Amino acid sequence: MTETVTLGDDLTVSAVGFGAMALTPVYGGVDDAESLQTLHRALDLGVTFIDTANVYGGGANERLIAHVLADRRDEVTLATKFGIVGNPADRAPDATPTARGDAAYVRQCIDESLQRLQTDVVDLYYMHRRDLTVPIEETVGAMAELVAAGKVRHLGLSEVTGDELRAAVAVHPIAAVQSEWSIWSRDVENQVVPTAAELGIGFVPYSPLGRGFLTGTLTSVSDFTESSDFRRNMPRFSDEALAKNLAVVEVIRSVAEEREATAAQVALAWLRYRADDFGVASAPIPGTRRAARVQENFDSLDVALSDAQLARLDAAAATVSGTRIANLAWVSAGRE
Repeated sequence: MTETVTLGDDLTVSAVGFGAMALTPVYGGVDDAESLQTLHRALDLGVTFIDTANVYGGGANERLIAHVLADRRDEVTLATKFGIVGNPADRAPDATPTARGDAAYVRQCIDESLQRLQTDVVDLYYMHRRDLTVPIEETVGAMAELVAAGKVRHLGLSEVTGDELRAAVAVHPIAAVQSEWSIWSRDVENQVVPTAAELGIGFVPYSPLGRGFLTGTLTSVSDFTESSDFRRNMPRFSDEALAKNLAVVEVIRSVAEEREATAAQVALAWLRYRADDFGVASAPIPGTRRAARVQENFDSLDVALSDAQLARLDAAAATVSGTRIANLAWVSAGRE
């Protein structure tokens, strides 16, 4: 039986989800046939919480997922997003983020996403990023109208601050907050996670494996074989920072050996324990192009960590070099 987690607003999802952004060219070239095989394998395992966004692949990711939904819609808890204007992969790393949150845009985006996904309802609809020129109450109010219209079942917010979350939930129940959270990205623990826990809102960590780094498969920038890989522009993946951050991976590897697990499984297990510490329901969404990795990530649910091992991982997390993104205005940490 699939292990599940109930987020906010009584939304129940698989305890491990799937981040479909990995099935776009953001990390290099992709093969649609392999991507579909990976998605079907996820569903076969019970990884039924599938996360996409209107901008992933310029809409191509939603169209890809439509092929899976055609025969298996009733198996999928489908999440998608709106708010980012243009394809993030095409933006310079230090460029000013562009987002829209006006009501007309909210209505436009859901109709476009439903068309690409070839479905009549989205289970979880996120505001992908804040439009700082529009009150969050207006944006969430427009999203609430989509629930009333039957186009959306639950609402979510991505990369919001604790204060923004409080303002939003006063307008409509919020099922989940999605932000980066992992051993090497813990800024959300300052305000966002405690606020979500207090308000009974679930947390959906994206990039829980540090964009692949915490798996131990990356040791230098030369491992990014394609020039289109956007990790090349991230501070933590600079030559200097990467060399320092390998020490974090070594701690994860040592714990993995002790638990007879993989580094990825330990990183995901750490996150499960951390969410429990805060009392927040959490469902991470690791992404991968390979079906075998879906199985590996799913099996992290069976990995137990001792207090001593958790303490070692926590200490390693404190030594991370570099910010998680070049422009912090793009994420909640830049507004806290």
